[in-house]
Amino acid sequence: MRRTADTGDSDTGGTQRQDVAASWVWNRHENFDKADDVKAATWRLTGAATALTALISGSRASFGIFLSPLNTATGLGMASIALAVAFGQLAAGVALPVVESLARRYGPARVIAGGACLLAASTALLIFVHTLIALVFLMLVVFAAGTAVASNALLIGEVSKRVGAGERGVASGVIGAGGPAGQLLLAPIVTAAIATEGWVAAMCALGAIALLALPLARSFAARPVAAAPAHCLVAGGASLRDVRFWLIAGSFAFCGFHVAFLAVHMPGVIERCGLPASFTGIWLVLAGAANMAGSLGIGLLMKRFASAPLLALVYGLRVASILVFLWLPASGGLLLAFALAMGLTYSATMPPTAELLARSFGVERLSGLLGAALLLHQVGGFFGVWLGGVAVEHSGGYVPLWIVDVALAAIATGLQLVLVAVMAAPRQRRFALGAPSVSRATA
Repeated sequence: MRRTADTGDSDTGGTQRQDVAASWVWNRHENFDKADDVKAATWRLTGAATALTALISGSRASFGIFLSPLNTATGLGMASIALAVAFGQLAAGVALPVVESLARRYGPARVIAGGACLLAASTALLIFVHTLIALVFLMLVVFAAGTAVASNALLIGEVSKRVGAGERGVASGVIGAGGPAGQLLLAPIVTAAIATEGWVAAMCALGAIALLALPLARSFAARPVAAAPAHCLVAGGASLRDVRFWLIAGSFAFCGFHVAFLAVHMPGVIERCGLPASFTGIWLVLAGAANMAGSLGIGLLMKRFASAPLLALVYGLRVASILVFLWLPASGGLLLAFALAMGLTYSATMPPTAELLARSFGVERLSGLLGAALLLHQVGGFFGVWLGGVAVEHSGGYVPLWIVDVALAAIATGLQLVLVAVMAAPRQRRFALGAPSVSRATA
């Protein structure tokens, strides 16, 4: 029987194995630390994006409170003021590709900081407006600058490059919840400021608040380090010819009509229901809280359910809620219940819309395609704001616009149901419908 001798070579081999094992453990811990650092940086960026969204969305949502005092001060008429705000909505959409191009060239941090300064100055200048041309010009600048500060395409696109596919829905939902959070915070402040200090002081304060975006912009100075590799599934030109893009973007355009009409004209709706102006602040706060819950809730639901059916459900709930609101006699209780329903569905369309685009066409194309969809969204918003002013000036109420809103929400529901069928169709049939067969994404 042979014995194994204890030699220096065996000791050296054992030491080497121990060194390799220790090095492996050390590298593994180091990789975990790096992954934790990347994840923490990603969620810090998500927090900054959420704060920027709160800042701009809260300001825009509060602008409807200024319509009545602005009309009294200028004598321009509700239809003219609504037309100016509608052009602002359109400018916000047209500015999207410009903002994306500037962000690629100079970096998102500089674009956000420049937009914040321009937004603060143009908002403060609104107190000097007395002509329609001046109001239209300033509305163009205000909304375009707001797009530079908190474009959903830019913010969600930047964050999506840093998070894994499984977390995109939650991250988008958190960013979307920033909008109602800002509304929840700013609406009562603006209402109280107008009541105590007057609309001029309140407008100047709203402009100063925009400067809070300057420190938040610094979070976007670093270049993205993706948590997961991004794949470009469909070429850019082919994406715009894809039937799935138009089903997604078409329903999102009808969504723009709804949310812009609601944001600008809901204070007028409340006034025509015979309720005091203070009730508007309560309505906006309640709708903002429900909006926050809807944005976060849809992000969590997206981890378990497909995005297209969820979108169809959201649009369907809008149809049902508006029909009930029109059918029942107006009262404070009905309006508060309506605030909950509208809030839950207000921003809940953004996370699944962004996720559908990312899954269908690749996360690297998300900013551009979401920007294109948001442009259509703002076109819808233009008509929602403008026609709301026309309706109230010519008919004395908003019922015609509510009927149009119901019809468009019903069409949006149908488009999402068609999208479910298209995404479930065999690849050959999708290609025949106009969708390139290179993508294997699902709804």
